Amino acid sequence: MDTITSQKKSIYSNLTFQILIAMILGAFLGILIHQNYLEEDAKSFSDKIKMLATIFIRLVQMIISPLVFTTLVVGIAKLGDVKSVGRIGGRAMAWFFSASFISLLIGMFWVNFLKPGVGLKLGNIDYTTATEVADKTQGFSAQNFVEHIIPKSIVEAMANNEILQIVIFSIFFGLAAASIGNTVKPVINALEKSSHIILKMVNYVMKFAPLGVFGAIAGVFAIKDVNDLLITYAKFFSSFLVGIGSLWIFLLLIGYLFLKSKMTVLLKRIISPLVIAFGTTSSEAVFPKLTEELERFGVKDKVVSFMLPLGYSFNLDGSMMYMTFASIFIAQVYNVPLNIPTQMTMLLVLMLTSKGIAGVPRASLVVVAATCGMFKIPIEGIALILPIDHFCDMFRSATNVLGNALATSVVGKWEKNS
Repeated sequence: MDTITSQKKSIYSNLTFQILIAMILGAFLGILIHQNYLEEDAKSFSDKIKMLATIFIRLVQMIISPLVFTTLVVGIAKLGDVKSVGRIGGRAMAWFFSASFISLLIGMFWVNFLKPGVGLKLGNIDYTTATEVADKTQGFSAQNFVEHIIPKSIVEAMANNEILQIVIFSIFFGLAAASIGNTVKPVINALEKSSHIILKMVNYVMKFAPLGVFGAIAGVFAIKDVNDLLITYAKFFSSFLVGIGSLWIFLLLIGYLFLKSKMTVLLKRIISPLVIAFGTTSSEAVFPKLTEELERFGVKDKVVSFMLPLGYSFNLDGSMMYMTFASIFIAQVYNVPLNIPTQMTMLLVLMLTSKGIAGVPRASLVVVAATCGMFKIPIEGIALILPIDHFCDMFRSATNVLGNALATSVVGKWEKNS
């Protein structure tokens, strides 16, 4: 038994090592291409090498919908009644909204304290991509938000990988199955076996992770002069790192408060998902792997299958911190006065409008653009942060993974003690 356990640990630590090596090699190759080839050739190379990342992310996306549906339905059916679902759901939402509020506050505090946008003048800003992002905010209203949450077709929701919509359908399906009783056991057993097959697929898909990370990193470094970017955006990026670092310290302290010595074990388990999310800038890319690792950590499968899909819709801590930080930063650059009451109103608006955004690259920029529009801040200001956004996204994606891993683990511990 000990031999099998050590072999498993070796496999996962080996995957993490491969991903780290892939990141280094990707950065090295990207810089080499950037320095030795013409811009159009580097762009062509970037487009081609990024296909490796696209293949990996699409492989992951391929299994997310069936994994969320099967595990969540089985988890709710195993809980047995509406009371149990309500108890875990209540604990989950209490954690999610508390963590989101604190994340927003941290971003608001540091952007006001460090003032990275005051007196900043940036030239040669490309507004093309900013316009594309701003266009996505058209029709960004309460009605559209509700329509986005409630699925009109589960097939459509699965086809588009709308996690929150799948969660809503799965909760209704699971509760209905639980209320019928023993007669639906064959259906639940079939779904449970299906979830095991899909988790086995996760192992196969993860073998592509180093290639995906390599392609993503090489593609970015091939077309961006990192030195110029970091020098130009030094104040913004360093202030952002202070904020995200503060959030990590807060999350780790809270995690230790609840998990004690098991916190170290959890971190060892989620190193691989953290690195993949960091390299691909997508917390969605590690959803299946994170599910597997949390169950190995000891959280009951019914808790993981219930908590994690909800967390990916309601508990994106890194993205939340970035939203207030970026919105107020743009206001500072354009000298738009925002007093504290206005900023608190903005914070509450972000608490609501951000729920349900997908854990994919740049999803949070749409919310930032919409928020800027609501508070009379020039929406084109997102063009100021777009050049450096990829590197910020690496940190906030990893933070989202950490936040969801902690939330699931803590609620899992509460359930054990219930």
